[in-house]
Amino acid sequence: MYKLLAGLKSYLKWQPIQTDNAIFRLHNSFTTVLLLTCSMIITATQFVGHPISCIVSGIPTHVVNTFCWIHSTFTMPDAFKRQVGREVAHPGVANDFNDEDAKKYYTYYQWVCFVLFFQAIACYTPKFLWDKFEGGLMRMIVMGLNLTICTREEKEAKRDALLDYLIKHVKRHKLYAMRYWACEALCFINIIVQMYLMNRFFDGEFMSYGTRIMQLSDVPQEQRVDPMVYIFPRVTKCIFHKYGASGSLQKHDSLCILPLNIVNEKTYVFIWFWYMIMLVMLIGLLLFRACIIFMPKFRPRLLNARNRMVPMEICRSLSRKLDIGDWWLIYMLGRNLDPAIYKEVMSEFAKQVEPSKHDRTK
Repeated sequence: MYKLLAGLKSYLKWQPIQTDNAIFRLHNSFTTVLLLTCSMIITATQFVGHPISCIVSGIPTHVVNTFCWIHSTFTMPDAFKRQVGREVAHPGVANDFNDEDAKKYYTYYQWVCFVLFFQAIACYTPKFLWDKFEGGLMRMIVMGLNLTICTREEKEAKRDALLDYLIKHVKRHKLYAMRYWACEALCFINIIVQMYLMNRFFDGEFMSYGTRIMQLSDVPQEQRVDPMVYIFPRVTKCIFHKYGASGSLQKHDSLCILPLNIVNEKTYVFIWFWYMIMLVMLIGLLLFRACIIFMPKFRPRLLNARNRMVPMEICRSLSRKLDIGDWWLIYMLGRNLDPAIYKEVMSEFAKQVEPSKHDRTK
């Protein structure tokens, strides 16, 4: 298990050349590692040990365990509201009186590890797409200028090459910026869709999962009903039918304990809170991107905040002369270049770049 989890650390390695945002990496890298870790832990718990243990008389226990694990178990929803120890033996466990409509079957717990794996793939997809779209452009034009360990002649040659690229490729980076912002929007869509699908997967219980757990702290101890047992019951029922010695049909009512659901419930409590945090951060990120796109006067301040060594006059000049794609490229360059080199490049670039059509008409 340790070796499997250690293999995930490569997803969290620090990248010397950054082409994305911290929130973007949290969604793509950290959330992917989180979901894969949960999937591996639940898989190990499911296949190493006893994910289900049923109590039944007259039948070999391993037969009933296998049958109930494959064919699912059930609870009686109205029994969750009854007092444990007086009216019912366990939450959700009561006599079904052969009423099939009153039963709630649980079939999803054995699929949780697979669902988490596919959720991890969905979270990694925006990063995969952006890496394909970006194509190593930032690494190519930085050329090691994020490090200062090079000779003066080499540094000047690379700086001139970078400046030459920026001048020759003005107004050719709009698609570059739009693709990245589309990948950020895809992160937001992914979180929304995943939360909706998890809610469907858990029969409409997931959306209020964390809220009910937080509300539990305000309820007196004697009145508490753990909301997690509605989604992941620890004790359930299972009916096993077989033929008797004379061929008559026999019904065996078994009580099943699901230790795996202890792991499942804690996993999804954390996932619920993390997805809510990611949702808030992504909404804020998209609003921030909207300000960049639709409020041009906001751009010089951001450019100056990226590197205080670049004077505000140069930031205003560049923001006025460049379109949104070129502005985004130099904004990201500020994260990857040595600050002193970045100041030199931006100062020279502001002098040599042609003003935009909108600037010339003023």
